[in-house]
Amino acid sequence: MKSVTNDNFKEEVLQTEKPVLVEFFSDGCVPCKRMSPVLAEIEEEYGQIKIVKLNINFSADTASEYSVMSSPTFVFFKGGNEVKRVRGVVSKDDLEDIIEEVLA
Repeated sequence: MKSVTNDNFKEEVLQTEKPVLVEFFSDGCVPCKRMSPVLAEIEEEYGQIKIVKLNINFSADTASEYSVMSSPTFVFFKGGNEVKRVRGVVSKDDLEDIIEEVLA
């Protein structure tokens, strides 16, 4: 999974043609670590969506801009706009359902 920062968020997320799932995470977040293998599986299975991670400790400006108050927070973007958001540990099935909805 690619990491994004304040510096490349616009290019990597907002200006890409594919829908993008951004995980806003922090290094010390145990739930975030639990989600990493799930996101890796989804990334392998869904070539139609781009998955990136943004560390809220090092890219606080972007996290603040999108009102991210906790980690993990998953924000789905399509055409440069936020279309869906979920917080906390989420099952793979739930993420896949949201991805199918975003891709539709």
